[in-house]
Amino acid sequence: MRLLLVEDDEDLGEGIRVALKGDGYTVDWLKDGASAVHALASETFDVAILDLGLPKVDGLDVLRQLRAGANPMPVLVLTARDATSDRIAGLDAGADDYLVKPFEVDELKARLRALLRRSLSRPQPVLELHGVRLDPATQDVSYRGQPVSLPRKEYLVLHQLLSQPGRVFTREKLEEALYGWEDAAESNAIDVHIHHLRRKFFPELIRTVRGVGYRVDKA
Repeated sequence: MRLLLVEDDEDLGEGIRVALKGDGYTVDWLKDGASAVHALASETFDVAILDLGLPKVDGLDVLRQLRAGANPMPVLVLTARDATSDRIAGLDAGADDYLVKPFEVDELKARLRALLRRSLSRPQPVLELHGVRLDPATQDVSYRGQPVSLPRKEYLVLHQLLSQPGRVFTREKLEEALYGWEDAAESNAIDVHIHHLRRKFFPELIRTVRGVGYRVDKA
């Protein structure tokens, strides 16, 4: 589960990052609103924790730009602004939940779990191509009607490729779905995952585009 944390307080941000990584989240941490706007426009996250009092671009403006782009990603606003008017402004700008500082980490985790449950309950199209069926809601995968068990990272690679058939994904783009910016991936990690997926399905499912990356052909 890839999470974007936007928080300019060094101590608080580090504390949240460590706590959530311990729960299995891939946490990418930014410290200003301008960087957040760029990241949200160019990359994909499952959920965001967004402070409001950010340098360069205010958190409310980040949120408004996100929703203006029709991005439905759940956002938990984290802020010291505790007035009712501030809460209303955050919710009206598109926040899914609002947590006032100071807070307990356990409550933050619980609110994130609730947001993700609601997000996953939204209808998501089942991906079916070349005999492979992937259901994002249940994360069940099958090939020609037979279930296929995939480790998390193999599942994420397959989901990326099937979600946009015909598109060539670079190794770097696939790594973004699996690892945070600060997580070191083995140099051949993506190649290994691709090798395993080909063995579990069939070699021609995932094509190599030499010098660029990988793709799944359109039907």
